[in-house]
Amino acid sequence: MPKKQLGIVGAGAIGQALLRGLQTGSAPFKIWAATRTPQSAARIERDFSISATDDYDELVPETDVILVCVKPAQTDATLQRLRKTGLKKSALVISVAAGVPLSALEGALGDDVAVIRAMPNVPALVSEGMTVISRGRHVTKDQVAEATDIFKSVGRCIELAEHHLNAVTAISGCGPAYVFLIIEALADAGVSVGLPRDVARELVAQTVLGAAKMVQDSERHPAAMRDDVTTPAGCTIGALLVLEDGKIRSVLARAIAEATRIAGTLA
Repeated sequence: MPKKQLGIVGAGAIGQALLRGLQTGSAPFKIWAATRTPQSAARIERDFSISATDDYDELVPETDVILVCVKPAQTDATLQRLRKTGLKKSALVISVAAGVPLSALEGALGDDVAVIRAMPNVPALVSEGMTVISRGRHVTKDQVAEATDIFKSVGRCIELAEHHLNAVTAISGCGPAYVFLIIEALADAGVSVGLPRDVARELVAQTVLGAAKMVQDSERHPAAMRDDVTTPAGCTIGALLVLEDGKIRSVLARAIAEATRIAGTLA
C-alpha cells in the first residue's frame, strides 16, 4: 500500500525533533515540512532529505496527518489557512500549541475535523521526550493510536483528558527548564567545593539521568528510594535537611502552580 502523507507545519525545534524521530523509526509516512522562508525550507531539505516549502497550500488536500508545530499566537492563522486550502476529509490534525484548547482548534478547522491536542517537550530532540495527547470529538481509536506512535518515535506518550493539559504543560512541558536550572546550580556548587567545572557538570548530568531512570524503571515511591541512600549520621541526610530548610518542596509546588496558571492564558 502507498505510504500516507504527513505534513509538519512549523519545522522549528519540536517539528525537527519529530521529523528526526519519524525518519529514525521508519514510520509509514511520506513526509513534507512547511517553513516560514525559502531559506529555512532549503536547509530542512538539505538536512533531512525531504520536501520542504514556505508555500504548502497545494500539499494540504492530499495529506493524511498534519502536525501543527507553530507558536500559540500563530495557531489560529495557520488553522484558518489549512481550512481555506481544503483538508482531506479523513485528515487528522495534531496541534502542539500550549494553551490552545480543543474547542478553539475545532472551531477554527470546522466541527467535523479530527483534531488532537498534544503537549510534547524538548527532550524529544534526544528521543527522550514526554508527550501527552488529548483527543477531539471526531477522533477515532485508530487515529489516537497513530498519534501515539508518532510521538513514541521521540520518547514516551500517554493520553489524558484535556482538562489535565495545563498541568501537563507546567510539569513536563516546562519541566526541562527546571531541571536545567537544578543541574546548573549543582554544578556550580561542585565548583565551589573544588571540582573542575567540566567534571562537576558531567557528575551532575549523569546523576540526574541515572536517578530519573531508576524512578522510571521502578514501581517504588521516590521517598523509599531516597531512604535507601540516606544512612544515619551521613552526609546525605545533612544535605537533605538543608534543602528542606530552604523549603524546596513548597518552592517547586508554587512554581508548578504558577506555570499551570499561565498555561491557561496562553491562547
